Amino acid sequence: MTRTKNGLRLAAAVVGISALALTGCTSAAEDSNSGDSGNTSAPITLGTTDKVTSLDPAGSYDSGSFMVMNQIFPFLLNSEPGSPDPSNSLAESAEFTTSTEYTVKLKTGLKWANGHDLDSKDVKFSFDRQLKIADPNGPSSLLGNVDSITAPDASTVVFKLKVANDQTFPQVLTSPAGPIIDDEVFPADKVLDDQKIVEGKAFGGQYVIDSYNKNNLISFSANDSYAGVLGKPANDKAAIKYYADANNLKLEVQQGKIDVAWRSLTPTDIEDLGKDEKLTVHKGPGGELRYIVFNFDTMPYGAKTSDADEKKSLAVRQAAAHLVDREAIAKNVYKNTFTPAYSYVPQGFTGAAEPLKDLYGTDGKPDAAKAKKVLEDAGVKTPVKLALQYNPDHYGPNSGDEYALVEKQLEADGLFDVDLKSTEWVTYQKQRVTDYPAYQLGWMPDYSDADNYLSPFFAKDNFLSNNYDNPEVDKLISDQRGMTDAAKRTEAIEKLQTMVAEDLSTLPLLQGSQVAIAGKDVKDVDKTLDASFKFRLGVLSK
Repeated sequence: MTRTKNGLRLAAAVVGISALALTGCTSAAEDSNSGDSGNTSAPITLGTTDKVTSLDPAGSYDSGSFMVMNQIFPFLLNSEPGSPDPSNSLAESAEFTTSTEYTVKLKTGLKWANGHDLDSKDVKFSFDRQLKIADPNGPSSLLGNVDSITAPDASTVVFKLKVANDQTFPQVLTSPAGPIIDDEVFPADKVLDDQKIVEGKAFGGQYVIDSYNKNNLISFSANDSYAGVLGKPANDKAAIKYYADANNLKLEVQQGKIDVAWRSLTPTDIEDLGKDEKLTVHKGPGGELRYIVFNFDTMPYGAKTSDADEKKSLAVRQAAAHLVDREAIAKNVYKNTFTPAYSYVPQGFTGAAEPLKDLYGTDGKPDAAKAKKVLEDAGVKTPVKLALQYNPDHYGPNSGDEYALVEKQLEADGLFDVDLKSTEWVTYQKQRVTDYPAYQLGWMPDYSDADNYLSPFFAKDNFLSNNYDNPEVDKLISDQRGMTDAAKRTEAIEKLQTMVAEDLSTLPLLQGSQVAIAGKDVKDVDKTLDASFKFRLGVLSK
């Protein structure tokens, strides 16, 4: 998504903190809705260092944006708190009516918050628009199996699929490609500005946005028109407050100025906050992966460089894989809140294997001799000059330390000369697809299936836009989606991990868990830290 996911060199203050003048727990939500006597439960304020790229579902594919979309947009299918499995939401029913047709019947009387009818035209428009715009920072790649969409009547939508019996499609409908939007507000051919979305009151989720100050403060209130599976929120008012520096996020949850701190605090801060008797550290199942992405056009010896050489380019990636020390990063930077990742599918998911442990280094540990040999065999002159980019504000404040250690590991034996740079997230998210030969990225899954760690990264025209294209991989990715035999599908997923490990378009480093810090009076935080990997403000109360 984008997901995403520190701050060694970051020294900026919290954006807009003096202007907000927040006092007391949850005052962000209270201040934004002063004078409203209709509240029946206390407002909730969540703090985060994540950023919003775009509220338009076609224009972003990152965790910060999708977190907000989950509060304000409806889905045909969604997962109930505590479960990763899709349930009918806007849908009255949803099923395969033929092997290549997935038919959804909508509930009757659905409305947008602005009073517009919510019907099959909106649904068809939403998915057609994703595919038409195909924004490089959007999630349209998740809809690669959609051949066509029809709306034979106001309450029926039929998805015609290219691959029969697509076992992932119900999950795709719960993903960042799945938000339904108002066809009377959004243009069909371009991404809509956030403020126009707010002005158009184009909301159909649990909440509407009352006020929007991008990447500073968003205030919400319960949406009376919502008719999805999540039901009425446990709170009537909520807010998300954004921080440029995790130190300020820590300070404000300690002081009770926010109720929940979520994404991202340092491992040291998490350990420290766990000793505070006023707070609780909540942990959920980990689906997050951290990795390095290689751009096959612009990396050393890439296809569009002056000395392009496919064999040498692969050797550079393999050498990096031989040199990284995941255990050192997990222990020294993250205090083992992350664990080493030797796979493209996190451990715990069906089909997860560890091909990187077998192919590179020695039993997962770095091996400089192997790195040197693979470069020599390919005729690569050393040190290899590698431009490596990381992000200081989206993946938590330890990214600076993490990539300083990666730089040290790659350069230790004189095989690489790393040019390490950082860029803040809003710019980074746009520039990564064109400007960076190698760069940091993190991933929180869109849905709880191994395919979500494969299709977005390795299918042709994938989300990474890193110019990786292996027809055999692409075919097997397509084939496994339609395998109704669970054992055969698992075998295909395992094979895919080995195939992409041999190509190394990305280099996995770490696997993490979900962590939220909340005041003792905040209820049901654990309920939203489930394997759906969706944070739902609507379950929280106090």
